[in-house]
Amino acid sequence: MRMLLCFQAAWASAALCCGLALAAPAPWYHWRSKVDGHRVCAQVSPGPGWERDGGPYEGPMCQPRRRVFVIPMR
Repeated sequence: MRMLLCFQAAWASAALCCGLALAAPAPWYHWRSKVDGHRVCAQVSPGPGWERDGGPYEGPMCQPRRRVFVIPMR
C-alpha cells in the first residue's frame, strides 16, 4: 500500500513538471480607453473602461510576433 502511494505521488509530480515545461508566456495586447482613446500595452485588461485594440504581440513594447520560417534540408 505504501509503495503504491509513493508511486502515485511520483507520477503526479512528473505530470505536473511536464505540464509546466510546456507552458508559454501570456501574449501582450494593445488596450484602448473607452473614455479618451489612450492606448496602453498590457497582458490583461487595465480595468472595466478598456477594450482590446490589437494583438497578440511578442513582448511588453507590443512588438509584432516574430515569424519563423522553416527551410527544408535537401
